[in-house]
Amino acid sequence: MAKVAVLLAPGFEEAEAIITIDILRRLNIEVETLACAGSRAVVSYHTIPMVADTTLNERIDTWYDAVVLPGGPQGSVNLAASPEVVRFVAAHDEAGKIIAPICSAAARVLAGNGLLKGRRYVCSGDLWQSVEDGVYVDAPVVEDGNLISGKGLGHAFDFALTLSARLLGDEAPVRDHADHIYYRW
Repeated sequence: MAKVAVLLAPGFEEAEAIITIDILRRLNIEVETLACAGSRAVVSYHTIPMVADTTLNERIDTWYDAVVLPGGPQGSVNLAASPEVVRFVAAHDEAGKIIAPICSAAARVLAGNGLLKGRRYVCSGDLWQSVEDGVYVDAPVVEDGNLISGKGLGHAFDFALTLSARLLGDEAPVRDHADHIYYRW
């Protein structure tokens, strides 16, 4: 069974995180939320307090099949500024694991730390204009090797369903599930 880490930094975009977690878990993909803070308690972009499964520091040497990086104006800044997050993401990327940023995370976390490595990506707003080590593609979801990026909250279902299909290695159960929740994917 595939195992996914969802990194939650203070100010994370809660809907991007929760939609992704929900879709993955509905498809029986194991998800572990990791707080990128001093405790498991993390406050989201819209000041919703959440309790993560554990902290990144407690799982820093654990391997996952995918690492999800939710956006959020402050959340992605906090992820990008964390040496532990950068080390964790870089190690998973080098091992060929899926790296899955959504919204501002591709530009701020990956590009901001030299982790895009010339790959195609999408991000929210005009953040792409300051990115020099990647190729921006204006699409809901962009896949390039082990990088799956999502444009933002409005495309969170597309992002989560695409990630699920890649992890399962089969689109059929994902399409069935999308039909079940009345989402055209």
